[in-house]
Amino acid sequence: MTQLQVVNQQFQWDGKPFQILSGAVHYFRVVPEYWEDRLLKLKACGFNTVETYLPWNLHEPQEGQFCFEGLADVEGFVRIAEKLGLHVILRPSPYICAEWEFGGLPAWLLRYPDIKLRCMDEVYLEKVDRYYDTLIPRLVPLLSTNGGPVIAVQIENEYGSYGNDQSYLNYLKEGLISRGVDVLLFTSDGPDNGMLQGGSMPGVLATVNFGSRPEEAFAKLREYRPDEPLMCMEYWNGWFDHWLKPHHTRDAQDAAGVFDNMLQAGASVNFYMFHGGTNFGFYNGANYHDKYEATITSYDYDSPLSESGDVTDKYEAVRSVIEGFREKVALNLPDLAELPSPIPKKSYGTITMTQKADMLDQLPHLSEPVKSIAPVPMEMLGQSYGFIVYSTHISGPRIGESLHLQEVHDRAQIFLDGVYQGTTERWNPKSFPLHIPESGAKLDIVVENMGRVNYGPKLKDHKGITEGVRMNNQFLFDWTIYPLPLEDTSSVLFTDMAAIEERTDRPGFYKSEFDVEDIADTFVRLDGWCKGVVWINGFNLGRYWKEGPQRTLYLPGPLLRKGTNEIVILELHHTDTAQIELVDKPDLG
Repeated sequence: MTQLQVVNQQFQWDGKPFQILSGAVHYFRVVPEYWEDRLLKLKACGFNTVETYLPWNLHEPQEGQFCFEGLADVEGFVRIAEKLGLHVILRPSPYICAEWEFGGLPAWLLRYPDIKLRCMDEVYLEKVDRYYDTLIPRLVPLLSTNGGPVIAVQIENEYGSYGNDQSYLNYLKEGLISRGVDVLLFTSDGPDNGMLQGGSMPGVLATVNFGSRPEEAFAKLREYRPDEPLMCMEYWNGWFDHWLKPHHTRDAQDAAGVFDNMLQAGASVNFYMFHGGTNFGFYNGANYHDKYEATITSYDYDSPLSESGDVTDKYEAVRSVIEGFREKVALNLPDLAELPSPIPKKSYGTITMTQKADMLDQLPHLSEPVKSIAPVPMEMLGQSYGFIVYSTHISGPRIGESLHLQEVHDRAQIFLDGVYQGTTERWNPKSFPLHIPESGAKLDIVVENMGRVNYGPKLKDHKGITEGVRMNNQFLFDWTIYPLPLEDTSSVLFTDMAAIEERTDRPGFYKSEFDVEDIADTFVRLDGWCKGVVWINGFNLGRYWKEGPQRTLYLPGPLLRKGTNEIVILELHHTDTAQIELVDKPDLG
């Protein structure tokens, strides 16, 4: 039995000093066909370990229904790492943050109105226990104590940034141990008094997360753990992006220099991220500091490997640091693997959309309507992601009155008798003066869930209309609600575009086909489009928005088929030209 141990301020592996050089690669942000490519590139850079979170919402998308296939095949990912000779660190916390939707918590938890998250709440813990009863037995055979590659497992995640319930942390710890997890357990927190006090626990290795000033961070850790190894569990060598904000980059030499300082201090390091990947589908998260800010589809993170798996200047700088360090101190570092060949990229040219369907007209085909006295959030209807439409009739005549959405999460488009009136956003709320004729008018409100908050005190983030709709001070009742999770678009009834009278600023689905002979990675460019979602052969690539920063969506080659391929676009407003381009270079702004 081989086990990672803590002895005299250092890690030991098989009785010898061991320095962890790890990189984060999230299996759920990379198509499975590319897992081996990304892990080979990690090893070729000089790393000996890969780290990944495990998102609960991916593995239990509906309560009591579990998924460990495709993007969710964590066991397959770990076995590939093992085949390549890499150690593995797993972070299976109920909560992961990770700029992932709801921090990895499943949205169906919000159907329980009184639930308290991330604490000793009986309802919450009952759900965690059921998830762990299914998940942990799958992980136990992968542990190093059972001959597998997993050397360490995390308890919760940055808990000191959220709470101080030590009984809760201990409950999770005992839950892991009782289910057979006998490798090294650890916590990770910011290098701050309050965070370390709230998030670390006796008898469990404490690690810290930061992006700069390692001397200060490790000095703070030493105050609390004088006898433990120094480890940065998340070295933020890049950063993520929000819509409406510039694309983040960090100088490669600066990032490599901080890394070198940590190595020279004898610290172990986990790059967050080594390879960011993509927030496919509706799985991007959001932050809420002064206001709500949704994370973009790309999770490139300006990391050593780009979103599409290409080697960057930062990769070369980090590899150079490891090579130099290897010559000075050889602590169980593997031989540098050969760098795999770059994955080919291809431009497939312009694709003209040939069919269209109006989303509001398609509601009977897309959704089972629900009658409700008042608008309710999507979670109360068993919906987790996508869109939701609220419809009612406003009596008339009304002159000089305004429509108010008391609170919307996150972005609502208003239609009166099918005519677009405007958009209100969570971060930019607006009211709408409406002229209602004597016969009254139909009101439709299309709400987009742009991603649940994944960090901080506003974690409990219901989606849709959460507090009612008013004309002046009069609340409107008697609603028909259409949940639109859009898990697939196969039920949409399309019509040839030549036969359609164009109606502006109404959400619509566009469809076309294109042929592929040589399969390669490509990027969907949507110049002239406003905001929406793209599917390729039924796979949801994610969201686009003209506000940026990103201008292209990454389309991995394995999602294409030799021969005929289908593209479907949901455009929420309008397009200047119903064409897209498949280009061979990304544009992240």
